[in-house]
Amino acid sequence: MHKTDYTHLFNDKRLTVRGHNLLSSLFKVPTKSIQSLSFTRAEQKAYYRFLNNKKVHETLLSEELGLRCGKAVKDRVVLCIQDTTEINLASHTNRLKPKSGLGPIDAVKKGIGFKIHPCLVVDAATSFPYGYAGIDIYNRTEMQKMPYNKLRRLSIENKESGKWIRGNQRVRQYLQEAKSVIIIQDREGDIYEQFTQGSLAQNAHLLVRCKYNRYLSDNDKLWDVLSQKPVAGMYRTIIEADSHKKAPRREALMEVRVVKVKFRRPEKKIEGTDALSAEVYAIEAKETTENIKDPIHWRLLTTWPVEDFDAAQQIIKWYTCRWMIEEIFKVLKKECYHIEGSELEQGWAIRKLSIMILDTIIKLFQMLIAYNTEEGDNPISSSSTFDQEEIKCLKVINNQMQGRTKKQSNPHSIKQLKGAVWVIARMGGWKGYASQRKPGATTLINGLQKFYNYYQGFSLQRDVGTR
Repeated sequence: MHKTDYTHLFNDKRLTVRGHNLLSSLFKVPTKSIQSLSFTRAEQKAYYRFLNNKKVHETLLSEELGLRCGKAVKDRVVLCIQDTTEINLASHTNRLKPKSGLGPIDAVKKGIGFKIHPCLVVDAATSFPYGYAGIDIYNRTEMQKMPYNKLRRLSIENKESGKWIRGNQRVRQYLQEAKSVIIIQDREGDIYEQFTQGSLAQNAHLLVRCKYNRYLSDNDKLWDVLSQKPVAGMYRTIIEADSHKKAPRREALMEVRVVKVKFRRPEKKIEGTDALSAEVYAIEAKETTENIKDPIHWRLLTTWPVEDFDAAQQIIKWYTCRWMIEEIFKVLKKECYHIEGSELEQGWAIRKLSIMILDTIIKLFQMLIAYNTEEGDNPISSSSTFDQEEIKCLKVINNQMQGRTKKQSNPHSIKQLKGAVWVIARMGGWKGYASQRKPGATTLINGLQKFYNYYQGFSLQRDVGTR
């Protein structure tokens, strides 16, 4: 894992120190409140000044994330998961300063806020998160009031949906040293321009959930052709319970179909759509379980070669990794960070704070995935996340937590990140039994808060003892 490097980002030593300190505080005290993050009034002022400083531009923060991620993925096959979430600041309308990076939102008719579109990068084999190939933050403008017939004729770069194209450009910019990059998008990314020849970097492939029953180059329609293909294979998978749909956990039987196609260029002239379609593989994953009210039915589009059933299963498995970016948004908006409740008065400041929180959340997910993944002969070191003094403190707590039996003891060395995560999770309320569900993000957040409270006392005792 590569640590944040602000040294040459702002060309200002004070801003560099403040940036490092703020990131460290966000990890130790997961909250959106600058007041809660700060131990002194001076530290609080320093954080406010950092976030409101024009030199600390969000594009610089995004660029640092992209460059750091690019170093981590060299020669690796990775997934670049794109999605958008909306930060709703409608409840703070009277406090927020106008013209500070905010605009209309979907959630509330007369509300304000902004959109965040990260490019989350994870290992294709283990799902270990490396970081972000940049983060796109934008607010809506008056363009959304244009008549639909004029809006749809604009080039993709001038529409809100241009965020998908910009994400692909970041892959070209930051992930050029990766062996292969599979760009994963939901149905909103089903845009013709993305499937045109030469639209992606040489090492990149697209994987998008299909939204439109497009016309093909031979004038047939995609869904009709796909559904008429013979079944390539069948597999079983576990569908977890859904409390919203009141659906219990079940085993689903899935059948898979595959077809290679080319799309027909849209008939109505749209700027920037002269290029012809590249070859695209369409995959249908359809649930055939009996007596199911709402069976699964996915249609996926990819430029990754799918020549057999195993390759199709791999594509479906990769697409399911989208849950990670949804969980990251959940931690940003709903858990301790609750960015929509920020007390900052400048929209620009909240946007920058959002980027830094997203950076911090990656560390949480690195801990989660590291604990849940078989590490083989090269386990991840605790020093990738904690400094040497923090590791000493973790060792003390670890010794105190050892149970009388093997089942109640830490099965990993504290020098490994797995061992450190075991301690943090225990402090967050997890009991440590192998039969118990593995710790989640909320458990780690609670554990980190308790650990750093303990660490303060540990450091104070150490400092007093050395005088």
